[in-house]
Amino acid sequence: MKLLKEINKYSPLLIILLVLSTSCKNEQKKEDIITVETSRVDYLPYYEDESFTPNWITPGSEEEKAFHKIPDFKLVNQLGDTISQNTFKDKIYVTDFFFTICPGICPQLAESMLKVQGEFIDDPEVLMLSHSVMPTKDSVPVLKEYAKSHDVIDNKWHLATGDKKEIYDLGRNQYFVENDLGVPKSLDDFLHTENFLLIDRNKHIRGIYNGLNRASIAQLITDIKALKKEQL
Repeated sequence: MKLLKEINKYSPLLIILLVLSTSCKNEQKKEDIITVETSRVDYLPYYEDESFTPNWITPGSEEEKAFHKIPDFKLVNQLGDTISQNTFKDKIYVTDFFFTICPGICPQLAESMLKVQGEFIDDPEVLMLSHSVMPTKDSVPVLKEYAKSHDVIDNKWHLATGDKKEIYDLGRNQYFVENDLGVPKSLDDFLHTENFLLIDRNKHIRGIYNGLNRASIAQLITDIKALKKEQL
């Protein structure tokens, strides 16, 4: 009975503390929401060199129109079809570099690209492009078999072969996928990287991601969705 009286005595205080605690939790949730909303950018940055310094340019501006773009190319995919920038006209695409007999990072890169394919499987505005860095070994039949074994959807995810010089030039001098700043490379130096790049409808580089990192791939998927809204 004495214990019950003590509880009744302090019950108003307990109620006040409970209300304050709940209020603080609600305030914290509101602050978290505000932080997330205000941390978003209006549009993704643009990139133009191997340093990957973000450039904050207004989409549609004269500066944007004059900014670095991926030039045209002529390669062949796993179906034996010639692909070029016209294949990706008005498309957003994700690109990387691989080779079919790679025992190291390439299987993981393929899994990451497969996640992107799955996320946008019914979205014709989003494509994938993987360049072989061993084009003399990765012939059309080899790429076709690789595509089959890795659940690649033809014309959604292009596996490209072609002229080695053109592929290496694209990788190093246009996509800037290697991280060796200031280190000159020749055609004899092997091109190998875990980087994925996000290219917008106007052929600008809008993001770089680690294809071996799940959080980075999740960010890539988020950025693709943001880019779709930006370029409506």
